[in-house]
Amino acid sequence: MKTEKQKMLAGEYFDPLDPELCADRSRARRLTRALNASRDDDVEVRARLLAELLPRAGGRVWIEPPFHCDYGSNIETGERVFFNFDCVVLDVGPVRIGARVMFGPGVHIYTVTHPLDATARATGLELGKAVEIGDDVWVGGGSIICPGVRIGGRSVIGAGSVVTREVPEGVFAAGNPCRVIRVLEPSAGRDTGAP
Repeated sequence: MKTEKQKMLAGEYFDPLDPELCADRSRARRLTRALNASRDDDVEVRARLLAELLPRAGGRVWIEPPFHCDYGSNIETGERVFFNFDCVVLDVGPVRIGARVMFGPGVHIYTVTHPLDATARATGLELGKAVEIGDDVWVGGGSIICPGVRIGGRSVIGAGSVVTREVPEGVFAAGNPCRVIRVLEPSAGRDTGAP
């Protein structure tokens, strides 16, 4: 018989009030409180806290506090990922972030979802659907990325967007719901002067 944590990690319905999961979330809260209270000039403390909170993060991940997440252990990043102020990652399911990804202030990533049926929802069960973000993506401030979404590499998500479905590679997409506005031309290594 699976534990509630095993069910959660398998993408099945699980009980979030399970003691093991409550302890894991408490650990993440303790670490995010310490990270959010850390001083800008205390690089060693921040590095230690980030390594403990996000054990699957690539090198040179930078987070501007405050930052909040459910577990931290379900967030995987590539190199040189940047989270601006007030980002929230509800990582009940896996969150896979590529290299050189930038998140504007107030970006929220949600993997957790609940049954649409009210009777089933009243049981308190929930499940996670993975979010995947490719390399070199820029997510504008105030955007929300919903459960189960994949954003292709080199894409840009406009500020304030609500991403409810897959975004292909190399596009500018924006709106509520987020939709492709135009295809982006590859920069071929030149400075595009983008804001």
